[in-house]
Order: sequence, then C-alpha cells, then structure tokens
Amino acid sequence: MRLFMGLGKVVALLFWLVVVVNLLSPFAKPFDMLLSGAGILLVLVHLFEIMLFNSRLRGRVHPWWDRLQLLVFGVFHLLSIPRRGAREAGHA
Repeated sequence: MRLFMGLGKVVALLFWLVVVVNLLSPFAKPFDMLLSGAGILLVLVHLFEIMLFNSRLRGRVHPWWDRLQLLVFGVFHLLSIPRRGAREAGHA
C-alpha cells in the first residue's frame, strides 16, 4: 500500500509540473486547453475533498500542512492519514 501511495504522489507531482509548464509556455492548441481544464477540475475536486474531510484534518498536529498536501496529492494523502480510533481497534 505504501508503494501505491508513493507512486501516486509522484504521478500527482508530475501532473502539476506539466500543468505549471503549460501555464508558463502553452502547449499546442487543443492540448493547452485540455490540460488547463483538467488542472482546474482537479483543483476543484481537491478543494471539495478539503471541505468534506475538514473535521478529520482539524484534530491533526499540522492541519494546514495536511490541507496543502491534500490540495496537491488529493486522495493519496487522505489515505495516509490514520483514522481516529484506528489504534484502539487494532489493539483489541
């Protein structure tokens, strides 16, 4: 599972790198619009995830750092956050 999370985060970083490069120097015509649209859509989805899981992030040590990572990595960061009560259930 850790390998999957790490690979997902690397792919997410590569995607955001391509989006930033596209903003600085636009690609060929249909691809620049598609990539910009995909970037905007992904930011909106990640903002929705932040709003949806805000209560889960509130109890963390660094909630703003978690929100930033959730904005960049999305579900790959969310799945790495342990749930409340997960430790107690594992010891029972």
